[in-house]
Amino acid sequence: MKRRVVITGMGMITSVGTGKEEFWNNLVSGKSGIVPITRFDASELTTRIAGEVRDFDPLNYLDKKEARRMDRYTHFACAGSRLALEDAGLVSENLDPDRVGVYIGSGVGGIDTLEEQARTLINKGPNRVSPFFVPMMIANMAGAHVAINNGFKGPNLTTVSACASSTNSVGEAFRLVRDGYADIMVTGGTEAPIISLAMAGFCALKALSTRNEEPEKASRPFDKERDGFVMGEGSGILILESLDHARARGAHIYAEVAGYGATCDAYHMTASDPEGVGAAKAMELAIKDAGLLVEDVSYINAHGTSTPVGDASETIAIKRLFGEHASKIAVSSTKSMTGHLLGAAGGIELIACALAIQNGVIPPTINYEHPDEACDLDYVPNKAVQRDVNVAISNSFGFGGHNATVVVKKFEE
Repeated sequence: MKRRVVITGMGMITSVGTGKEEFWNNLVSGKSGIVPITRFDASELTTRIAGEVRDFDPLNYLDKKEARRMDRYTHFACAGSRLALEDAGLVSENLDPDRVGVYIGSGVGGIDTLEEQARTLINKGPNRVSPFFVPMMIANMAGAHVAINNGFKGPNLTTVSACASSTNSVGEAFRLVRDGYADIMVTGGTEAPIISLAMAGFCALKALSTRNEEPEKASRPFDKERDGFVMGEGSGILILESLDHARARGAHIYAEVAGYGATCDAYHMTASDPEGVGAAKAMELAIKDAGLLVEDVSYINAHGTSTPVGDASETIAIKRLFGEHASKIAVSSTKSMTGHLLGAAGGIELIACALAIQNGVIPPTINYEHPDEACDLDYVPNKAVQRDVNVAISNSFGFGGHNATVVVKKFEE
């Protein structure tokens, strides 16, 4: 018998705030976290802005020796996981370690370490490359450290599906709990791509906004003058728990995870299918998995990256699936404030969905100033709206054509 799965904790490290209260308050107030890059000299790049996490100190979450042996993306994962476990009241709980797993996705893993050690190799020779290079770089190490730090011995897996990584991770973690393979899953995503190599690569792709003189207005999903996405960094971690387990310990429940769908466009290595077929199918599968109808959905946290083709394609996908109901759904992109966290995006955006359900408030798409005839839905422009949200979906679409959707709904006994 399939079990019900609920969200009992959340932790996030983002450019708009650390922790639930700061993150949510800034989202609903429409505050942008996009700033000029300070982590390195970006003066030669065509894009010199990003959603940097400022004033983050890993030593607030880790001891000094441990932190030195981790990449920044792992710092974010450990910090977000600690916040989520504390929020769920699980830090001092007497848990069965074999029944607690960790699924944390990342699109690029320890690329900061990769860049640093490549420079060391070139400038100082192979004998100076750190013995910690490989275990700091590989993409599974964030989830591994979360498990090591907490003694969690259940299933542990890292999903790498570009910008769909954390949504895939949450969806697969949901299935594990639903099907009885774990009682608790620590899941979501983490990313730290604001380095010269990654930024140069995305600049070469011409994927990033070049609105350097007004960074807070650069990410403008669905706006006619959008010119590319803005890189972000951080983590979004959720605690998924079987309803029976959560009830037994009197846990606070934010929302119920109800369904998950995943597809592939099989179309192009970077471009989404302009007809939105795969994206629509992922949403359809997730809603069907939840046992719901398309008419039940009242909010979509869109992938909405602020790219000309991607936003139009997602709009087409929504209209393809929802038909006349599409015009009645609130569709917003919180990337307009946080930037695009690549493999961590889906984690923080599913958190935004759960908080929208709990608070009855839908966060806005800021910088929506010029309507685009190719994007003609209700994008909750510029200001949050108060609205009862019973069912919300979070979309993530990644390079390679990966599409993933998770459905959450208001928890009812």
